Amino acid sequence: MELLWQTIQSLSLKNKEWLSSKLIEDIREEKSADYISKEEVLEGIRQGLADVKDARESGAQLKTLQEVIDEL
Repeated sequence: MELLWQTIQSLSLKNKEWLSSKLIEDIREEKSADYISKEEVLEGIRQGLADVKDARESGAQLKTLQEVIDEL
C-alpha cells in the first residue's frame, strides 16, 4: 500500500483529480449495488402476498418455509 501511495503522490494534480472522481464513482456504485431500498422491499412483500393469494384461489400447492430455506 505504501508503494501505491507514493505512486499516487507522484501524479499530477489533473491525474489525481481524475483518479479521485473514478474512485468516488466506484464507491457509489458499490454502495448502491449493496443497498435495497424500502420501496424494493415493500414491492417484494406485495408480490409475495399476491402470489400466496393467487395460489390459494387456484388451489396450487405452495412450498413450505422449510423447503424455501433448504433451497438457499
